[in-house]
Amino acid sequence: MDHSATTAVDPAVREAMIPYFSEKYGNPSSLYTIGREARRAIEEARLKVADLIGAKKEEIIFTGSGTESDNLAIKGIAYRNRKKGDHIITSSIEHHAVLNPCKYLEAQGFKVTYLPVSREGIVNPADVESAVTPKTILISIMHANNEIGTIQPIEEIGKIAKEKNIPLHTDAVQTAGKIPLNVDALGVNLLSMSAHKMYGPKGVGALYIRKGTTVEPLLHGGGHERNIRSSTENVPGIVGFGKAAGLAKERLPQEAKLATLRDSLIRGALEIKESYLNGHPTKRLPNNANFRFSYIEGESMILNLDMKGVAASTGSACSSTSLEPSHVLMAIGLRPEEAHGSLRLTLGIENTQEDVDYVVSILPEIVNKLRMISPLAR
Repeated sequence: MDHSATTAVDPAVREAMIPYFSEKYGNPSSLYTIGREARRAIEEARLKVADLIGAKKEEIIFTGSGTESDNLAIKGIAYRNRKKGDHIITSSIEHHAVLNPCKYLEAQGFKVTYLPVSREGIVNPADVESAVTPKTILISIMHANNEIGTIQPIEEIGKIAKEKNIPLHTDAVQTAGKIPLNVDALGVNLLSMSAHKMYGPKGVGALYIRKGTTVEPLLHGGGHERNIRSSTENVPGIVGFGKAAGLAKERLPQEAKLATLRDSLIRGALEIKESYLNGHPTKRLPNNANFRFSYIEGESMILNLDMKGVAASTGSACSSTSLEPSHVLMAIGLRPEEAHGSLRLTLGIENTQEDVDYVVSILPEIVNKLRMISPLAR
């Protein structure tokens, strides 16, 4: 029940990768046979990843992660355009892979506007438009939030960005492979993805860069990936990403059907006294349910669920060891004690109604037990 943290590598993905660890181990920059095999495999994977989001093959740059893709997009645009301006617009609920590069750039003299969100976690496009200045060089708004699952109005923001002639980046790590994506419909110039969120391997990501949009490279070396991301390519990982992207496009109807399980999970959990849904009730990922339960801590719920064989989280896996309340939950107006009492459950294609029924059956007992020993309970 924590598929937003990561997913198991699909058996078909693993099988596609295996030959590139041994018999087809060539460096894709080499001219001899096994090098050409590796290069051909990378280009085939690039085509599949591009096809997943309606892009052209040459607009896909492979990276080492979704985090690297976000950094390359944000810093790459900032450094390339610093003579034109120094202002970036983002939201207060972005993943740390966006927020921390923005903070890093602030320390170098750039100015960043962190837009507020509604109680349901939605960015208002009018706020984006109002924040634009003559010095604005980038807008970066995530497609869907990794904690509360809210889907942002990127199409509307894309129209504003195009009208103002400002590049738009979206972190689509949580949406690629889960809901239909088309870069032209979204109106984005840059889009970040990660393989391990769609039943592919960890350690490989991709950045879509629209033709005509230029970024400053962060890594300098042998000029790989069109001189945008130097480093000998992770051939097995990229092959796995390509296979996962192809499967993800085929399985989009299955992902959509997860909304039925999600809604069943939400109904069951909200039967517990003083339980609440975080995020928008309908404008959310089909697999995401995020709750808060009064008077208890999310960490205690996770440990108790784990003892019952259920994997869950309080929010982003990248921040799960932090004692600070979630910046996302604070941004939607929760008090620290409310944010600490939150639980994220995210479904995958292997989950069943029986899994949902099991979680719904054990959750009330866990919540009641924790409330009995909570100093916050009435």
